[in-house]
Amino acid sequence: MGEEIQYSRFNKTDHVRFEKKLHNETDLLKQWFDGHAFSKKELVAGYELEAWLLDNKMQPCPENDAFLKQANNDLLTLELARFNVELNVLPESFNPDLFQHFDHQLSELWAHCQQSTQALSANILGIGILPTLQNKHLTLDNISSLGRYRALNEQVLQQRHGQTIKLSINGNEHLQVEHQDVMLEAAATSLQIHLQVPQDLAVRYYNASIALSAPMVAMSENSPFLFGKQLWQETRIPVFEQAVATGGLGGAANGPTHRVSFGSDYAQHSLFECFQENIEHYPVLLPVEYHTKLAQVRHLRLHNGTIWRWNRPLIGFDDDTCPHLRIEHRVMAAAPSNIDNIANMAFYYGLVEFYARHETPVESLISFSDAKDNFYLAAQHGLKHRVLWTDKKHHTLKNLILNDLLAQAEIGLAKLGISDSQSKKYLGIIEKRVTSGQTGSQWQRQFADKHHKNMRLLTQTYFNNQQSGHPIHEWDFSTIEQTSC
Repeated sequence: MGEEIQYSRFNKTDHVRFEKKLHNETDLLKQWFDGHAFSKKELVAGYELEAWLLDNKMQPCPENDAFLKQANNDLLTLELARFNVELNVLPESFNPDLFQHFDHQLSELWAHCQQSTQALSANILGIGILPTLQNKHLTLDNISSLGRYRALNEQVLQQRHGQTIKLSINGNEHLQVEHQDVMLEAAATSLQIHLQVPQDLAVRYYNASIALSAPMVAMSENSPFLFGKQLWQETRIPVFEQAVATGGLGGAANGPTHRVSFGSDYAQHSLFECFQENIEHYPVLLPVEYHTKLAQVRHLRLHNGTIWRWNRPLIGFDDDTCPHLRIEHRVMAAAPSNIDNIANMAFYYGLVEFYARHETPVESLISFSDAKDNFYLAAQHGLKHRVLWTDKKHHTLKNLILNDLLAQAEIGLAKLGISDSQSKKYLGIIEKRVTSGQTGSQWQRQFADKHHKNMRLLTQTYFNNQQSGHPIHEWDFSTIEQTSC
């Protein structure tokens, strides 16, 4: 879904042509897997970070076209809503100073974004769900100008046969709303971590990413509110799953194969199983015909881009056009500060390296059903939730992270060649956050309790703290107004 498409209206012929090319490309992909044709390059890291544009009243500012024109930077792109944008980074191989480099890059790009928003009398904010967001903001009047988003909306509604999209979330409070479009998806912004992996280890890294989703979502939680209701610790999870509520073939929208999901199982033999599942269980949403070479697998990649597993395999290409495999870890919210984002990445990369290279495959220690239950309950309850882990014992996520996972992440980062000083710096941020219990969600909840759920004041104070650059565990609850960028 990252590229623009040419679109007016799709018809039956478009679907027939697309599906023929999709089948041909899937056959070619199987040949690549069978022939071990993928890049043998060592691990490569990257990420995407979604953010909000706000006006000086801390309300969504629907000016992402003007923002992109002002910023004039190829690392920035539009998101679904006109008040959302995405920041990207050039991928990089692991090296001793990787996270320091990512930290510097993100800080520079963020500063450039801030300068660009000043010209629009706006601000940029990183958060999972904007506390001041209201249902009235999520209309097609605020859909981004890219044709792919309008096409996505129309095709989802067509597959739902015109049925409204119903959002129902039970948390500390209950929220129930209905929408005639997919704009609810725009309520959730995230940090999406990419990891390019060699084919012979792809299954190990993919399955490890699945098993680690519970601790990752709990320690990065930053979305406790939607439309003023206090819901899950990480409310992005049910919002996104219900916002694009169309499922599998044969009218199975309410069955097990949802477009946004935890997936159906671990990979058994290769990541091709996911692409086989794509073609067997998911109807085509965007039948755009490309007149390109078969080896570019454009139709397969577009189809895969309309299926949002929380851990998603991707096909890409190295500079020499050799195909490669990537894993996209999608479970984390955009963090309260840039350094929190980098720390979250470091924790993930260290842990996934540790578990992917462990002598006992993690999927033989944690069943897929347990990993799935762990994930959703962690998203709902956060660090206090008790999970069944690899030792077949139950631990609170807080204790599991502090007693086991941080040390394992440190071992993983050492194997990746990360310097000891950087490992201690960024994992130290995770340790202090988890020890204090002050995640982004917990800070927001405590602030709301102290100030009678004043969402504007909460957002303003959150913005002021984010401007300081301090990690979330150091934030206080000062409410000094600061209305300029």
